[in-house]
Amino acid sequence: MTLLQIMPESAPETVVLRTEDIDVISAELAGVGVRIERWHTDARLPADADDHAVMEAYRRPVDRVIAEGGYRLVDIVRMVPDPADPAWPERARAAREKFLEEHFHDEDEVRFFAAGSGCFYLHVEGRVYATVCTAGDLLSVPRGTVHWFDMGSRPHFTAIRFFQEEDGWIGRFLPDSIAARFPGLDELMAPV
Repeated sequence: MTLLQIMPESAPETVVLRTEDIDVISAELAGVGVRIERWHTDARLPADADDHAVMEAYRRPVDRVIAEGGYRLVDIVRMVPDPADPAWPERARAAREKFLEEHFHDEDEVRFFAAGSGCFYLHVEGRVYATVCTAGDLLSVPRGTVHWFDMGSRPHFTAIRFFQEEDGWIGRFLPDSIAARFPGLDELMAPV
């Protein structure tokens, strides 16, 4: 379920808008320069699909995005629980914490969720746009847009990432982040 929850930057407890309507989400995000799309595929991917199978299932839209944005590097990132790995909980916690503070990049941040979910928090024009992306969602965050990302306490996703430069995705973190004041992915997804 794709979800958008908008909150004032000074009042995280106040919900200005909460919707699962992709048309409303798309319009709200377009108003702040962010693109979201829903991709569909005829291929049924098994949970353990390898990177090649994931890329091939979405080849046409991936190629379109590459051509539109001049992306030179495309890869796949996964956060998938491994119950057989005793270090998994600590690795998951460390990976989650890495992106929980406000930052921006010198190039667009473009992600397509092939499986699972994650939440991008976009801090734009005095508001925070918490955008929960799920399987089938492409989100394009323009360079310089202040944001943070939460993969939840039990990270589980597979995403295709698009890069213009090999080192362009380096995060530039803000010294006075407001991220900790806002509800995390787990809280956003809890039954209302």
